Amino acid sequence: MAASEAELFEKAAMVRERAYAPYSKFRVGAAIEDEAGRIHVGCNVENAAYPIGACAEAGAIGAMIAEGGKKIKKIAVIGGGAAIEDCTPCGGCRQRIAEFADKGTEILLKGGDGEVRRYSIAELLPVSFALK
Repeated sequence: MAASEAELFEKAAMVRERAYAPYSKFRVGAAIEDEAGRIHVGCNVENAAYPIGACAEAGAIGAMIAEGGKKIKKIAVIGGGAAIEDCTPCGGCRQRIAEFADKGTEILLKGGDGEVRRYSIAELLPVSFALK
């Protein structure tokens, strides 16, 4: 059974509240629906040594792989400080998403205005690296 956008954003918002962001105060949550309809979540985890933190999208992808998922059907990302703000995946996460995406993968973002923005991986990362 396919997950609704509302369900994915609800899961992303829930896990966002668990983010560990004591330095930036910018919490991010991500929820992935895999090819089998399972939902996997991740949140950002900061570290005092800034470069070794982990993004929410990377955590959700890791959870998907750990549970046997192979492809991202949809991913919802929600982020912000005290309130929800626009939050697009960083360059590294765009490449991570591309690894498990296909042309039909939907990347869903919701900002403070509540509007859902839909992107393909080709729109967010038009020239991604891939081994052929």
